[in-house]
Amino acid sequence: MTDFLRPESPPVHPTLSELFFVFGRVGLLSFGGPAGQIGMMHRVLVDENRWLSEERFLHALNYCMLLPGPEAQQLATYAGWLLHGRRGGVIAGTLFILPGFLVIVALAAAYALYQDTHWLPALLFGLKAGVLAIVIEALLRVAKRALKSRFLIGVAGAAFIALFFFAVPFPLVILAAGVAGFLKARGGPSVKRDAASKAPSLLRQLRGVLVGLLIWQTPLLLFWLLAAPGSLIELQAFFSRLAVVTFGGAYAVLAYVAQVAVETHHWMSASEMLDGLALAEATPGPLVLVLSYIGFLAAFRHPGMLDPMLAGVLGASVAAWATFVPSFIFIFLGAPYVERLKDNAALSGALSAITGAVVGVILNLSVWFGLHVLFGKVDRVELLPQINLGMSLPEWSSLDLASLALFIVSAIMLFRLKLGMVPVLGVCLAAGLIRLWLV
Repeated sequence: MTDFLRPESPPVHPTLSELFFVFGRVGLLSFGGPAGQIGMMHRVLVDENRWLSEERFLHALNYCMLLPGPEAQQLATYAGWLLHGRRGGVIAGTLFILPGFLVIVALAAAYALYQDTHWLPALLFGLKAGVLAIVIEALLRVAKRALKSRFLIGVAGAAFIALFFFAVPFPLVILAAGVAGFLKARGGPSVKRDAASKAPSLLRQLRGVLVGLLIWQTPLLLFWLLAAPGSLIELQAFFSRLAVVTFGGAYAVLAYVAQVAVETHHWMSASEMLDGLALAEATPGPLVLVLSYIGFLAAFRHPGMLDPMLAGVLGASVAAWATFVPSFIFIFLGAPYVERLKDNAALSGALSAITGAVVGVILNLSVWFGLHVLFGKVDRVELLPQINLGMSLPEWSSLDLASLALFIVSAIMLFRLKLGMVPVLGVCLAAGLIRLWLV
């Protein structure tokens, strides 16, 4: 048997309109990176609405952690697929990114025209302090439900140590956890299959692959037929390649993206890339929406015969399309087989162990995020360079007392007063605007 926690009551099946409004709300409030976003979806889907059981949610999360691309958006797509098939997956996955995409396009347009981001530090000051409390709450929520055995607690601890102290690549951590879980559970009993776990035929899967690839690369065909600016073709090709190798989340690939955008294609300067990252952190949705900012500026500055603003919007849309469409393909083609893994004790055990590793990953993200929110300067200190042993340590004199105070207020609102995410973010954004007005 697996280590998943069985729900106390059967899940509730939502209507399509309920799915639409709930994931619209999730998309609007999906701050905090993957840690906060996963925790928010867990609270909304498992605890509040009881649409998914604990087992189903964690099983989906484990698969998404194995995929390239934004795991939180893939989890939203998987959840929508479980609830309403492909139509539900498209709705949930799209609504998860659409609010953030619209915001980042608007911000990129304002930046391209005025290049004025003086308001960002104050806004991020308030937002990040509140998000830190939300991320910690999400960590505790997921850990409490997921770590139901000493083995999984050990996997979580080992994953955190590997990431925080040894900087082991994220894919290796997940792979090692899966292998450990597989070996531990091998030879266990199988679970009786149900009709819902039946996988589609090979012919249907091949047809799905071809249709998915055609949809994914449709912009490239249209640009070629319409003789669109070369910048749009470059963006579609570059971000398509990037979409299938971006393991480990946004931070794992942003250094490479920045190098290509700044040094290879000369789409922007290094300082403009940093401004884009700050803009993306101030918007809901996956951090990889910064790619839409890059696409906007690249096309805006190389519009060809198009109006620069129109070219910018197309560039941002191309970046988002090339980045997120593969996630839908991965879910719609792979999820039916992943659902069948519940029938195999060893393979299900591998995914169960990945659950523990995910908690360690979220803990590492929380610590990293917390250090950078509360301190102005954080450096990695090498303890034993021979074995790559080190850790991130703050410069204690750089402690931001205002951020600390706002974080404490946010934590009290969340943990003590149980006020929820919306009031916390509202108070924090108001604090940031007050600070901007005072400065």
